[in-house]
Amino acid sequence: MNRPREAQPREILQLLSMLDQAYDHRSWHGTNLRGSVRGVSLRQASWRPGRGRHNIWELVVHAAYWKYAAWRRIAGASRGAFPIAGSNWFRRPQQATERAWRADLALLDDMHRRLCAAVSSVPPRRLYRKHKGSADSSFSLIAGAAAHDLYHAGQIQLLKKLGAR
Repeated sequence: MNRPREAQPREILQLLSMLDQAYDHRSWHGTNLRGSVRGVSLRQASWRPGRGRHNIWELVVHAAYWKYAAWRRIAGASRGAFPIAGSNWFRRPQQATERAWRADLALLDDMHRRLCAAVSSVPPRRLYRKHKGSADSSFSLIAGAAAHDLYHAGQIQLLKKLGAR
């Protein structure tokens, strides 16, 4: 059941606000995840700071995967619905094309929308229940997803500076 945002309970509104500010809405803390990749070129996205280190593109797909993982837990969906085979870290680029880069950015956007839709449907009384097989509640998972976005936004900002040398 997805209610319009203005009809959401306060706890859900706060969590949605946290997710959106960490992802693509204006906030006091500076650059969010989507803002950190705004204007990033194919070359910048593919640049790797060292052997065995992740590039911006891999951070984008990693963030999309964990939005999917949070969505899956909250929605009660089964594993295997992420559109890319594997989990957690995905070697990028597979094809170093602008089209492939834009497709992975679109995947990130889609996973964010799905996560927010799932959060919108959580009854507040379920926010603090732990998920089966996990020590984390929905509240913890959702707040953690926002923190995860900001953590990787900072990494991306640093990678952009390092790659500009």
